[in-house]
Amino acid sequence: MSSDDHELRVSKIRNGTVIDHVRGGQALNVLAILGIDGTQNEQVSIGMNVPSDRLARKDIVKVEDRELSQEEVDVISLIAPDATINIVRDYDVTSKHRVERPCQVEGVLTCPNTTCITTEDEPVTSRFEVLDDGVRCTYCGTIVRDGIADLIGSR
Repeated sequence: MSSDDHELRVSKIRNGTVIDHVRGGQALNVLAILGIDGTQNEQVSIGMNVPSDRLARKDIVKVEDRELSQEEVDVISLIAPDATINIVRDYDVTSKHRVERPCQVEGVLTCPNTTCITTEDEPVTSRFEVLDDGVRCTYCGTIVRDGIADLIGSR
């Protein structure tokens, strides 16, 4: 078996963003973070659970003609802390960097505590402190370690 047998065979993109080294099974959550559901004619390529030296299995998301905002990258870092963001212009990678987890995120997660002030009719934007192994609601102190992706998007 040659080394070519282990290479991912997904076409290159002309311009856009490649999100690589996403933990296996998280690609659809990345698309949800980016608001990509297939209704806006976005051109997206996804590799799921492909072999990886670093992660054993990884997902890759390629989004044509779009560069991510820092807020989008920050949220992706919550579910894919090992991800790399590659900006592609005219088929060349012009910048590549690993995601860095922010100290806090605001307005992107919903607190699972039903009595938290952010889940009531109060005009309070959710805010979470980012921990090494999860997130903590700034208002009620609820800590979430698993299922963070389930809290994304319901602002």
